[in-house]
Amino acid sequence: MDEKRTVKVSKYLAKHLRHQPGRIGLTLDDGGWVEIGALLAAASAHGFRLTREELDHVVATNDKRRFAVEGTRIRASQGHSVDIDLGLPTATPPPYLYHGTVARNLEAIRAEGLRPMNRHAVHLSADRETATRVGARRGRPVVLSVDADAMHRDGQIFHVSANGVWLTQAVPSRYLRFPAGR
Repeated sequence: MDEKRTVKVSKYLAKHLRHQPGRIGLTLDDGGWVEIGALLAAASAHGFRLTREELDHVVATNDKRRFAVEGTRIRASQGHSVDIDLGLPTATPPPYLYHGTVARNLEAIRAEGLRPMNRHAVHLSADRETATRVGARRGRPVVLSVDADAMHRDGQIFHVSANGVWLTQAVPSRYLRFPAGR
């Protein structure tokens, strides 16, 4: 499958497994899972022809491992705006985590900290490189350091998804370190 088609399928899956399953007639279970056969049939019925081979290719080659397959079911690994429970256990974070953003968001982040916005949790990266790639999706990236150790000591709860994304409800600004000059 060519790169253009891979990206198109990945975006389609993300949209319907994370945000708008009902738009194509899907119902996710409490954990965000849906039968692969139902997904393929719904996609086809709504004008998006998708084969099982294409789906398997996208799941296997996605660099961020955005999707998980378990038997005959599939779900997005995290990033949902629909109400689901991924069932992730709590986890002790490393001392620092990172968040990629862009300069135009810094004023709001200084005032309000990091909020989940339309998602269930704030997404954090375990390394600066990943956070840089995340921030670069919206422009020139700015990477914030998160004092996850202090947050954890203060009672904040963390989870880590199967693809290594750290999740927490919010990051108050007192736990953030901004790059010099920002």
